[in-house]
Amino acid sequence: MKERGPYRIPSIGALIAFESAARNGSFTRAAGELRTSQSALSRRIAALEGQLSTRLFERSRSGVSLTAAGHRFRDAVVAGLGVIEAGAADASSRSDRKHVVIACSHDASQLVVFPRYDALQDEFGDEVQIRISTHRRYSQHPPVDPDADLVLTWKAENAVLNAAPEDVASIFREEVQMICSSEYAAIHADIMDGPVAGWGGLTFLDMKRPNQGWTSWSDWFETTGGPERPPRYELLESYIQVLEATAAGQGIALGWRHYIERYLESGAAIVCGEGFVEFGNSFVAVLTAKGQKNPSARKCLPFFGQSR
Repeated sequence: MKERGPYRIPSIGALIAFESAARNGSFTRAAGELRTSQSALSRRIAALEGQLSTRLFERSRSGVSLTAAGHRFRDAVVAGLGVIEAGAADASSRSDRKHVVIACSHDASQLVVFPRYDALQDEFGDEVQIRISTHRRYSQHPPVDPDADLVLTWKAENAVLNAAPEDVASIFREEVQMICSSEYAAIHADIMDGPVAGWGGLTFLDMKRPNQGWTSWSDWFETTGGPERPPRYELLESYIQVLEATAAGQGIALGWRHYIERYLESGAAIVCGEGFVEFGNSFVAVLTAKGQKNPSARKCLPFFGQSR
């Protein structure tokens, strides 16, 4: 039998850069996720397109979108990286090194976990490996990695979690406000200076898939009042993309206080309306049955909030 030669595929770094840009719909967001510069990531994507002799992305001022070839390539890359990730996790689990697996959505990994990641890793040093296991499904009961020690999820006010109080850390209460860019507010000032009942001609940004557990636009309008005629929605793949589209001036979004702070601080977004409204949900970190037996996982709880 002829021995197999080297695989003729792009580098793993190029594939990871491509997957991140495809998922985020933004080279800037992907660069932040991968802790590199936007120009470096753009060069890597351009080199990948050159290697494949095809365009993978359509570029525009508002971000990037996949071409037909890009969509097909993304499906193959996601499947391949998933197999590699599973193999790496299996190999890691068989080592003598202690580890903690944190399971959450892609959005939560970017907006909740990564801001705390360096502090977590500094706490454990080289003795413990922190691994983030992400999922794409948006629901209160997503499929969870069976190796997960800690799960980040929404908890309805009256819901009963299958965990003792000491195994749960409340990360934040759900406080929501409408946001848009200052440019969008200026362009539509004649409408937005009036009551929300007259905002039916504006664009409202949302996700394609219902995000169970989060407050929806219908929840918001039921609580605060909404446009008299049905609003126009632009639907995106993830909340990260919703925030990026907001910053790009494409419409109005619902903003969760602890998710939008850096957008407000940088001026990429401003609040519109009368202020934050608190709903009866909390975002929490919960130790799994496996995590309850892992002292390192329990040490992670204070990094996400006060146990209660």
